[in-house]
Amino acid sequence: MANIQPVTVEKLSGMRLKLVPAGELLMGEPWFEDSRPAHRVRISRPFYIGIFPVMQKEWSKVMLTNPSKHKGSELPVENITWEECGELIKRLNEAARPAVFRIPSEAEWEHACRAGSRTIFSFGDDERDLALHGWFSANSKGQTHPVGQKKPNAWGIYDMHGNVCEWCADWFDREYYRHFCGDETVADPAGPETGFERVLRGGSWDSDAASCYCGVRSFALPETKKPYIGLRIARDAMQ
Repeated sequence: MANIQPVTVEKLSGMRLKLVPAGELLMGEPWFEDSRPAHRVRISRPFYIGIFPVMQKEWSKVMLTNPSKHKGSELPVENITWEECGELIKRLNEAARPAVFRIPSEAEWEHACRAGSRTIFSFGDDERDLALHGWFSANSKGQTHPVGQKKPNAWGIYDMHGNVCEWCADWFDREYYRHFCGDETVADPAGPETGFERVLRGGSWDSDAASCYCGVRSFALPETKKPYIGLRIARDAMQ
């Protein structure tokens, strides 16, 4: 299902989102301690996700600030805390009514990243092809780059392998996959009920190739601000 439709536009900031279908995926990455074991997950409802990470011009329209270290209107916003992302979502929902926007769960994020693939990257298993699809330490020259310059995945979603890591809604627990995963498929996992750090996904301009795999997860305290951490928004699909 290539380049799935439709696209919707968030009216306040102009962010574009694409509908992601419900479906199943093998979530996780067995080569990394914090990302194993791989386990079967079902996303039971379609949802929208940003075609790009949130750009600085979009963040600024809503938040009236630009905290990014690397400045540029079409660069991904970065240097933002998880709490600040929550404030962005709050303002988007106040304008939308009813509330439909949110930070994606890490299961939703990985489903959107994989785009139906079962390989370590959405485009295959060969790290030599990563430079065609993302900005990472080997090609970024130590900075972010305008969104959408690299190839999208099969569902028309860009910059999921690098450029900036992206906050997810879930609390992080390195034992969570082991605790809940088993032989049965888990529907719509939302992560641990409590924790200290939040999940990050996607790798960044400062990451090696392996950190940009679909299933690799990292984490940070919610108050963390780094020039390699950004956000991609999600939205409920109207039923």
